[in-house]
Amino acid sequence: MDEVIAVTGATGRVGGRIAGRLAGEGVTVRALGRDAAKLAHSPAQETAQASYDDADAMRRALTGATTLFLCSAHEGPGRVEIHRTAVDAALAAGVRRIVYLSYLGAAPEATFTYARDHWHTEQHIRAAGVPFTFLRDSSYQSDLVAMTGDDGVLRGPAGDGRVAAVTHDDVADAATAVLLDRERDGRHDAATYDLTGPEALGFAEIAAAIGRAAGRAVSYHPETRAEAYASRAVYGAPDWEVAGWVSSYEAVATGEMDVVSDAVLALTGRAAQSFAEFLAAHPESYRRLRA
Repeated sequence: MDEVIAVTGATGRVGGRIAGRLAGEGVTVRALGRDAAKLAHSPAQETAQASYDDADAMRRALTGATTLFLCSAHEGPGRVEIHRTAVDAALAAGVRRIVYLSYLGAAPEATFTYARDHWHTEQHIRAAGVPFTFLRDSSYQSDLVAMTGDDGVLRGPAGDGRVAAVTHDDVADAATAVLLDRERDGRHDAATYDLTGPEALGFAEIAAAIGRAAGRAVSYHPETRAEAYASRAVYGAPDWEVAGWVSSYEAVATGEMDVVSDAVLALTGRAAQSFAEFLAAHPESYRRLRA
């Protein structure tokens, strides 16, 4: 059977990058997504429209695929069940290998509530009986910039904790390297890779780096939990979503995100991009913060 790599989330920030990288590598790439109009612009040789919670559509979309790159679904109370549906549909379609984009520190009692979803998804994939690889990415560097308010203040209950945030490009490059391992010598089977940047930074350091790039004062305000919930109440988001936002910072405060891995280097042959390098290469990410 010819190799067909199915990439979910193929119109998103990670899946889109992976589909583009794979398209010129001598394998058939099938881009999966929910929006047919966006899929029409994918560089993949094949496209299929399907939603994770539609088992029949997922099974049809994955029939003939040999490897599945499973990008995690949007956050929500039923996220784990949606992931299970997608995995079971892949198995029913005959997929022989699953590469799952998980999250750093995935554990049943992780401080970050969404990381618990990733752990439960990992367990379901482990029980599936096919080779798998878990890619546990850290926070994204671009999100650190996005979390900074227009007033130049980065707020959150991260305390004095540190995080080695990673870029979307580095995650996509690492995932592509794993997906293109066609030698099938098993080196990535049952492997879990932490994908991080090259250094762990505190939020005061992160704010200072953004400020230097933007040419203005940017500061970090270490909120209490009560302050964090109060400052986010204005968005009118559901309780589970606000808990995810707040607990993402609290996971930094507990030290759960203070992990620096060389997996990007080991998988791609080049060092992961630092936060300073990311800022220099992406001035559009902080344009709204410029003095």
